[in-house]
Amino acid sequence: MAEKTRYTDDELLEFKELILKKLDLAKKDYDQFISTLMNRDGNSVDDTSPTYKVMEEGFTTQSKEEISSLAARQLKYIKNLQAALVRIENKTYGVCRATGKLIPKERLRAVPHATLSIEHKLSRKH
Repeated sequence: MAEKTRYTDDELLEFKELILKKLDLAKKDYDQFISTLMNRDGNSVDDTSPTYKVMEEGFTTQSKEEISSLAARQLKYIKNLQAALVRIENKTYGVCRATGKLIPKERLRAVPHATLSIEHKLSRKH
């Protein structure tokens, strides 16, 4: 029996459903990050002592940077999931871009936007 070179349409549908659920959650998280960044200025400390205000502004700046970083990572994740959906439509999803072999289902369930097999990823680190 020849080695399987792509996932079946039924298998691709299973992955598509998984990715759509993850994409929905990722978008909600991203929207929450953006909402938090936009509303951050609403917590004014104008009526408190100057010392507290300086400490609060430092905290706010650090928090904004952390949330901005999280939002950027979340946006990258969303784009990776969207790219995985395109690969599903093209029927190239789950194929390692380096070896051309199928990425195991277990890996794709854990990291649905993966484009490399674990074996190839590990071989690049050495």
